[in-house]
Amino acid sequence: MSAKEKTVEYEGDGVTVLWKPHLCIHSEYCVNGLPEVFKPKERRWIQTEHASAEAIIKQVKQCPSGALGYKTEGMSESNQNKGSTQLTVLENGPLMCEGPITIKKPDGSTEEKAKAAFCRCGASSNKPFCDGSHSKIDFKG
Repeated sequence: MSAKEKTVEYEGDGVTVLWKPHLCIHSEYCVNGLPEVFKPKERRWIQTEHASAEAIIKQVKQCPSGALGYKTEGMSESNQNKGSTQLTVLENGPLMCEGPITIKKPDGSTEEKAKAAFCRCGASSNKPFCDGSHSKIDFKG
């Protein structure tokens, strides 16, 4: 894993929030859904002490890109999310993929994910993943 693909952990009471900045598309679901926990203008931007583990988990599950995850008692969200895979084309945005996903990289390595937002506009600097660039270039599609 490169430094670009790091995961930052924010420990809380009963839940640890996992943030993968390289996957974040800045949809702000977290900020708008639980602003007392997700504070992007503050130095420690995820403050788990301001909500229950259940509320945090519920909000993390709303993250469309998979940039946010969680673990409880040794289980991560990806371990808990087994089932079918669904693809959704977001109007003027990325291709959202939810469900068990195995991504095979050009070097032959693989990565397991529960969610991913794939670039459709071609402008992402984090291909194949969306980085929110579609908003900056006014992508339509």
